[in-house]
Amino acid sequence: MPAPHTVPAREAEAGLRSRLERAKHAFSTRTVGPFLRSAEGLGLLTGDHVPQAGEVVLARVTALGHHKRLESPVSRRQMLFEGDEILVAYGSRYAADQFLAVLPDDLGPAHLAAAGGLASRVIERHDRIAGATEITPIGVLHDAHGPLTLTRTAAHRVDRGIASRPARPAHEVPVLAVLGTSMNSGKSTVLAHLAHGLSAAGLRVAAGKATGTGAGNDYNAFVDAGARPVMDFTDFGYSSTFQVGIEEVRDLFLSLADALAGAPERPDVVLIEIADGVYQGETARLLTDDAFGEVVDRIVFAAGDALGAVGGVGALDALGRRPSCVSGVVTGSPLATAEARRALEVPVLPTAALGTAEVARGLVADLLEGAADDA
Repeated sequence: MPAPHTVPAREAEAGLRSRLERAKHAFSTRTVGPFLRSAEGLGLLTGDHVPQAGEVVLARVTALGHHKRLESPVSRRQMLFEGDEILVAYGSRYAADQFLAVLPDDLGPAHLAAAGGLASRVIERHDRIAGATEITPIGVLHDAHGPLTLTRTAAHRVDRGIASRPARPAHEVPVLAVLGTSMNSGKSTVLAHLAHGLSAAGLRVAAGKATGTGAGNDYNAFVDAGARPVMDFTDFGYSSTFQVGIEEVRDLFLSLADALAGAPERPDVVLIEIADGVYQGETARLLTDDAFGEVVDRIVFAAGDALGAVGGVGALDALGRRPSCVSGVVTGSPLATAEARRALEVPVLPTAALGTAEVARGLVADLLEGAADDA
């Protein structure tokens, strides 16, 4: 079997740099551009190189499918055309409403599995979704130190073994986790409204997303809502958290919580979204980890309908993680809201209400008093 080979240096430097400047960069690779300016020995790994999650790949669009636009580093939706060269990152995706996609084991034809820029191989799709956009990898970027990965270009690092460290920043600031029944249950919208409401109440709010697939929509929604700082798993070098080991996901979650809570301007409240639903693999295992409960002071649950609200609260109750309230898509319907209220003991709050200072502050008032007493 032939070994992986490197494209000649003359193209790997001047020619490749020019090519990369012309390529359409994805949100997932937003930290790569600045890194490339000082990188030395730049080239492409081709041949039998086996891609790894988070490696940055230059690819060509060969057939348009579901994703006809690529989210840029500043979240502009770039129109794609067949023949375009794009800079994306390898990874896997779990999206119940779209695709199940896995990390390819070679540099053969692949798919654009997410608008944020995920090179993957789709193996299942929702029956309402068109086939994935097809891409052909040209090569994985490398420099003098090896393959270029999102971890190498990221601003933050996961602190492995963080769970055993006492007296961390996230222990000193109230932390709320936003969970949901599934993808598109309203989690990000709930968090954004809650961030806005807390900010309107005069509180400093930090927000983040700990798991999922890299994209700028949620990130920017949190910024628009007034949260500062805002971070997500891509800031720690992950294109996606699907199929990442549970201890690594836990350490990522805790590292994100500490980075938000320990910001130079210390926040009064930290809000963190956990992607997908409570039964999704990484989420389900994270919820059973003692370290999660040691950091998270309160859970807000987003549901798609009344039955999902009741089932979700029951599932969380069974884990000893009862949410403080239910919100999300279900509250867009007065009838579904009434059904959920009749069946649940926890409050069911319209998403818009979370954006008001009175309601938002009421959710954390006791936590703020406790934090003040401990200060």
